[in-house]
Amino acid sequence: MPRPKSKPELLELSAVNFSKLFDFIEALSPKAQEKTFPKGTLNRNIRDVLMHLHHWHGMMLNWYDVGMRGEKPDMPAKGYTWKTTPELNTWIQKQYTDIPLEKAKTLLKESYSKVIHLIKSHSNDELFEKKRYKWTGSTSLGAYLISATSSHYDWALKLIKKANK
Repeated sequence: MPRPKSKPELLELSAVNFSKLFDFIEALSPKAQEKTFPKGTLNRNIRDVLMHLHHWHGMMLNWYDVGMRGEKPDMPAKGYTWKTTPELNTWIQKQYTDIPLEKAKTLLKESYSKVIHLIKSHSNDELFEKKRYKWTGSTSLGAYLISATSSHYDWALKLIKKANK
């Protein structure tokens, strides 16, 4: 499915890609789920990937809360710019090294539910009209949500599949 252009498409592709991600992970043996990825990737295992997604959900929800109060959110995070996202992702990875995989799965499912609830609470126009909210700049709320959901889940699945070849 191409990049979502409407609320129904965003909800559908988010659900499909999230399910594909979890279906693939759950089809792996417990040992394979805990396997360390080959060198060359920041995220060293499935837990790292899931916590990366969870953390980005949290940042998206925070941007939304701050932005909808009429304030300017720190995007992507305080002390980071979009150009320094690799450094931010390294920081994120280091924050969750002690989280067990099963806890990572639970946390991601919880934050996923919150983001889906947020999407459902808005009309199509509220999601996809560019410049509707000052805090989203020249883009739409939906564009940020696509990045935090459907496209991010697709990236995660590709990364995990590649590491498990």
